Amino acid sequence: MALWSTVATAFELGLRDLQPAALLAGANLVAVVTLFLIAAGLGRLGALRDLRAADCRRALLLGALNPALYYLVLFEAYDRLPGQVAQPLNYTWAMTLSLLAVPVLGHRLRAGELGAMVIAWAGVAVIASGGRLDRLVADDPIGIALALGSTLIWASYWLLAARDRREPVTGLLLNFCFALPLTIGFAAATGAGLRATPLALGAILWIGVAEMGASFVLWLLAMQRARSTAGISTLIFLSPFLSLVLLSTLAGEAIRPATLYGLALIVLGLLLQRRAAPVLP
Repeated sequence: MALWSTVATAFELGLRDLQPAALLAGANLVAVVTLFLIAAGLGRLGALRDLRAADCRRALLLGALNPALYYLVLFEAYDRLPGQVAQPLNYTWAMTLSLLAVPVLGHRLRAGELGAMVIAWAGVAVIASGGRLDRLVADDPIGIALALGSTLIWASYWLLAARDRREPVTGLLLNFCFALPLTIGFAAATGAGLRATPLALGAILWIGVAEMGASFVLWLLAMQRARSTAGISTLIFLSPFLSLVLLSTLAGEAIRPATLYGLALIVLGLLLQRRAAPVLP
């Protein structure tokens, strides 16, 4: 949770010196090295010997979704929006997941889930409009669309990854390995060069290690060892509030009252939805 709370600030700082595609390519490379070292330290590299062609195809598909497409869209959103706007909007991915599970998994939405979604989407409207609900005018409609669109990509990735039978750590490593040529190739094709400033390099290292590497592995291990997954998953709801503190203190963003009100509604809606929703497979 602590690592995830820092990434919105890292995104904002890194995008001051880098284009989104360059930030993604650099962070992807660092994540590959990080995940390789973690997999080696945990003794999981042996799983790579049993790879089949189907595993490589799955790694290419999942890697194209995350990190390639997901982070490219998310970084573009952060490049257009203040972190205090992009981060809470991206946090609504759980609602998108529930909606996507209806046609994909055949789930039915309960009345409690729909009510919770209305509360959370009200929070989205507050943040997107800056509290100007009488006009509902967004400062950057494209940025808002990208931030919300990233939730669709992440939810799609989650649904596919939930049925992945590969060893989790090496599976994640393979996804990032197969994504690396895509992210580097896109950065090169769009002319997104790497500026070796201390701020840019620091952001690349932190995002690659903390956001794309260690945080996912730590979460997997926590879920495996916890007596109750509900207990640790609830901690995630503290992350966006800690993120706002860091955005204010480190990135210098003045947090708007509308952001706090909207985020409170989003988190309330997600908590209520979590209580009402069935467990996804």
